[in-house]
Amino acid sequence: MAELQIRGLSKRFGDVRALDGIDLEVAAGEFFVILGPSAAGKTTTLRSIAGLERADRGSITFAGQDITHAPVRGRGMSMIFQTFALYPHLSTFDNLAYPLREQGVRADQIRNRVGEIAQMLGITHTLARKPSTLSGGEQQRLAIGRALVRRPKLLLLDEPLTNLDAKLRHDTRAEFKRLHRELGMTMVYATPDQLEALTMGERIAVLREGRIVQTGTPAELYEKPANSFVATMIGAPPMNLLPGRVRVREPGAVVELPFGEVDATRWHNAVTPGTEVMFGIRPHDVTPAGTQQNGPHFAATVHLTEPLGDVTVLDVEAGGSMLKMALPEEEALAYAPGKELAIELSLADAHLFHRETGRALS
Repeated sequence: MAELQIRGLSKRFGDVRALDGIDLEVAAGEFFVILGPSAAGKTTTLRSIAGLERADRGSITFAGQDITHAPVRGRGMSMIFQTFALYPHLSTFDNLAYPLREQGVRADQIRNRVGEIAQMLGITHTLARKPSTLSGGEQQRLAIGRALVRRPKLLLLDEPLTNLDAKLRHDTRAEFKRLHRELGMTMVYATPDQLEALTMGERIAVLREGRIVQTGTPAELYEKPANSFVATMIGAPPMNLLPGRVRVREPGAVVELPFGEVDATRWHNAVTPGTEVMFGIRPHDVTPAGTQQNGPHFAATVHLTEPLGDVTVLDVEAGGSMLKMALPEEEALAYAPGKELAIELSLADAHLFHRETGRALS
């Protein structure tokens, strides 16, 4: 049963439509991620759930109660912001204790709960220090602790890792997953980073211009994107999208690409001759000819190489179009910029999208 339900949520700021009929369901104890680019509506969604923004239309139900117009204080939620929003003049202890004092919790209970949270997050040694003396990681943990000390039923996280360096983001992602596992708390996490979404979310809602375009598990979004936008949002490097046109070739159909034809028989019932499409293929399914089986071959030239450790991404040009291919580091050493080669496309996991609407064809 869903613990959080959002129905038809809409919000405008003047002429800007921030949310346009959002529908969401989050199960109790779920780690749910809202993924989208800047200005997609992620922050407005979280602030509406928390009661910091009042929606123009729609409803929000939490734990069986309609909280659409409920005051912030009574919602049983905590929110972690992109900026840590710590009180600079207060010590770590007092930052953690502040929300409990506001609730009228007894002093001895405050000491116990602050101690428990500080030990859980590994910041006991900072209790007497002020935020300006803490590292970025310690400040992040303090912000998490201040949200958790109230024992909320729902934790909202608005791009909380944006201001951290790469290693600290990695470590903090693991910390959030550990806390979720240990506390069993419902979490809704907003991010523009697909790596964060894929590694942390049990389910992901992809948000674009105030609308949810697809919701599913990380595997579902990666393997069966509902449209070309989701296809490019999920996966690194992103999916190659090439313009094409459907042609009938008995006994089936083909897609004419800038550099040649690929079989489109599997989409034969979803398209009509002449349909303009976008052909999608992951970089890992573009390989030097001979490494896959029975895939079509095309002439190409290496344009650029991007070493990424154990994997190297090659930008190759074929028929005036650029494609990305991902190869193991050792194999990629043979392909310097300017080298000509034949590329092979593995069509088993290829995708076809309607060019005008972006909708996936199946």
